[in-house]
Amino acid sequence: MSAEVKAPRDVNPARERLLARRRRLGRYVLPTYSWLVIAYLVFPIAIMIAYSFNKVFTGLQLVSFSWNGFTTEWYRQWSNVPGLTSAFWLSIRLALVSTVLATVLGTLLAIALVRYRSNKFRGRVAIEQVLFLNIAAPEIVMGASLLGLFVTFNIARGFLTLVLAHVMFSIAYVTVTVRARLSGFDRSLEEAAYDLGANPLTTFRLVTLPLIMPGVLAGALMAFALSIDDFVTSNFVSGSNPPFPVWVYGATRVGIPPQVFVFGTGIFAIGIGFALMSIVLSRRET
Repeated sequence: MSAEVKAPRDVNPARERLLARRRRLGRYVLPTYSWLVIAYLVFPIAIMIAYSFNKVFTGLQLVSFSWNGFTTEWYRQWSNVPGLTSAFWLSIRLALVSTVLATVLGTLLAIALVRYRSNKFRGRVAIEQVLFLNIAAPEIVMGASLLGLFVTFNIARGFLTLVLAHVMFSIAYVTVTVRARLSGFDRSLEEAAYDLGANPLTTFRLVTLPLIMPGVLAGALMAFALSIDDFVTSNFVSGSNPPFPVWVYGATRVGIPPQVFVFGTGIFAIGIGFALMSIVLSRRET
């Protein structure tokens, strides 16, 4: 039998030139678009960092948005504004405590949602819906409802109410993040640990937790960022000792001291440090 020889397909030169032009254009359009989006996101932060080094010539030490020269004075006088330092450290403590609690509770909840089906975990579907409603609900609704709850039960507003509020809106984000990591988890690794004599706690500590640690760290970073950045809910439940975002909002009525930009730069540096740590740990896991 003689093999059939197919005739070569006709090539349209105009179409080939058009496709080549589109490929060349795609090499520049997508990178340019990406860098423009990054610049749009980073530009306000860069302005904040720059003006933390700006001199002030007026009598009141308030932010001047005309460039008067470079100085490190505000970094040396970072604690000279009454109330600002205490508000900053309150936000740091609040973010750390709420992050730890939300990460532990959210991780355990994610494991329960993934491991147990509806016939063994009654209310599983309802809990999933509540989690997504928590994410979708406007902050002002959550803040007002929490304020009403605390007033009803006569709970004094302060650090405790702030922690309860921040843990409440952070758990959903941690749970969703860790659950995504658990979706492709190989249960045979845990079964192998059980066969070798490990109890459930040892298996979780030595097998499960190290494998899902990138998801846990990602959820913790998200909870930390949400807590330290929150204004609306904190404004409702903070009481007489406001955290950093609420203090800054109150300061805008009379003028913002340059030290606010110093603390903002510090918070940004902390966030970058945590993000780099998460990347390093994720690469070690892989």
